[in-house]
Amino acid sequence: MPLKAVILIGGPQKGTRFRPLSFEVPKPLFPVAGVPMVQHHIEACAKVPGMKEILLMGFYQPHEALSRFLVSAQQEFKIPIRYLQEYAALGTGGGIYHFRDQILSGGAEAFFVLNADVCSEFPLQEMLAFRQQHGDAHSFVILGTTANRTQALNYGCIVANADTQEVQHYVEKPSTFVSEIINCGIYLFTPAIFQHIGEVFQRNQQELVLYPYRGEESSNGWQRAEVIRLEQDVFTALAGRGKLYVYKTDGFWSQIKSAGSAIYASRLYLNQYSKSHPERLAQNKPGGPVIRGNVYIHPTASIDSTAVLGPNVSIGEGVTVGAGVRVRESIVLHGASLHDHTCVLNTIVGWDSTIGRWARVEGTPSDPNPNDPYAKIDSETLFRDGRLTPSITILGMSHLHPAPHSGASLRLTPHALSAGCSVTIPAEVVILNSIVLPHKELSRSYKNQIIL
Repeated sequence: MPLKAVILIGGPQKGTRFRPLSFEVPKPLFPVAGVPMVQHHIEACAKVPGMKEILLMGFYQPHEALSRFLVSAQQEFKIPIRYLQEYAALGTGGGIYHFRDQILSGGAEAFFVLNADVCSEFPLQEMLAFRQQHGDAHSFVILGTTANRTQALNYGCIVANADTQEVQHYVEKPSTFVSEIINCGIYLFTPAIFQHIGEVFQRNQQELVLYPYRGEESSNGWQRAEVIRLEQDVFTALAGRGKLYVYKTDGFWSQIKSAGSAIYASRLYLNQYSKSHPERLAQNKPGGPVIRGNVYIHPTASIDSTAVLGPNVSIGEGVTVGAGVRVRESIVLHGASLHDHTCVLNTIVGWDSTIGRWARVEGTPSDPNPNDPYAKIDSETLFRDGRLTPSITILGMSHLHPAPHSGASLRLTPHALSAGCSVTIPAEVVILNSIVLPHKELSRSYKNQIIL
């Protein structure tokens, strides 16, 4: 069966309080477990039999880094990969509807839609088999997982028939408890989905005729009609009609909405490497560094034999790690230099950053509750009760975004670490629970601060 995959990579965030000091690297290219975040999605899609093409869809402007990545990914996975640029943010449904001809070209009988800001085992082949067993030729499948009752309110909640797994009711981020089964942002559609999205588009157009100035300029009318959200506009209407099913996975899944969640996602992927790609993980060898747990080291990195790395450490291209260095639960991006006897814990070290001798850079982990098997990572806000919330430390952070539904709070995202972060930490200082924007050369210790 001819298949395609669409990966929704989004675009630059609105409402940014601090602009990057150099050009942005798109969020989907942020390294997680040694490779760009979206590469995990591409690898999973490329393994599905019958996959003919993978489409990345978003509203980033053409970008050199993105173009280079697409070329290398095509060479590595031996499958056509293209980027389709939306003229504006059209929502999860509006984008695929706008490019429906591109998606259906070549006679695709079904296609996956994956949000780029999630990490998962991506049980795509299992979803295909599930659809063949439970639905008709024109049914659709949502990947679901279980969350605890409190955190389920932060996601799309699914009420399904216990026997058939047909979706009976769907509510996006309900105000009261609906279900513990949540939407993972990974879908399997047939071309019939465009009929349902088209109905929403027609309804939006009719509303524009009746209410042409509903809080927006009339020149944005066409764009307003094309903005369609799969979750609120389509799934809610499809629930209970025998068209929508949920495939529940017991595998790992997490959103990547914050810098803390990027470190957590890196841990999940590194753990998966131990089963699926053990060759990607560093091993203890004579004359090499001490490896504890799952660690990824880029082949070009230079690591002193007395360094101790892990667990959950990712070392990028061209990184230099000196004698006696300790790194744990951290991501070190390419070109960074950790001088002798530095200690780096729960930190993202930005590109080309330098940490001086005997310095200590430490953050506070923001992991899910380890005693709750269904707990998910919370979207952290930068400020709580007027104080900076303890979180991971970031060297080279360039974007702070307002938290959803919050006037003053900010949430931290790895959306656009500067391509030349170049943060310099001097010797013998302590940086604790702090965020350092790019191109800063510090001269003293900091605690619980944002260094602009």
